[in-house]
Amino acid sequence: MKTVPFAALVLLGATTVAAQDTARTVYRCPGPPVLYTDALTPEEARARNCRTIEGAPVTVVQGPRRRAPVEAAAPGAAATAQPPASATRIDPAAQRARDTDSRRILEAELRKEEQSLAELKREYNNGEPERRGDERNYAKYLERVAEMKAAIARKEADISALKRELAKLPAS
Repeated sequence: MKTVPFAALVLLGATTVAAQDTARTVYRCPGPPVLYTDALTPEEARARNCRTIEGAPVTVVQGPRRRAPVEAAAPGAAATAQPPASATRIDPAAQRARDTDSRRILEAELRKEEQSLAELKREYNNGEPERRGDERNYAKYLERVAEMKAAIARKEADISALKRELAKLPAS
């Protein structure tokens, strides 16, 4: 008779430990959209200034259910519901014209950005641009130099992005 209560205690203890292992800490993170999540580590939560929510009930809202594919719903209707393959294909000449237009636009944008970069570098003068009359304070001058350096870095990033986009397009 003593083995039954002992077995019940062991079973109760095992379920409590299992429940503690599966329980996750929920964090409330500040921000314009307040974020409630359990997907952060304690270090990430500290870095984002998140607070733990303990003892609060967590409500899970089910999202909309996905519809079954057309083939599964009605095998005979699947053939009529899908458009023919020729209707979804784009005419090769039309696609070539689109690609040519895209290439022309990207190349024009690239030339404009490269000219803008050359002008910025000329004004930057290897880190020693000419001082203006309103820059009697040396800190103000250094601030303008830092802004110019950041603008050059942004332009270079823009140029490399345009070159990547051009490389993706098929050769004309």
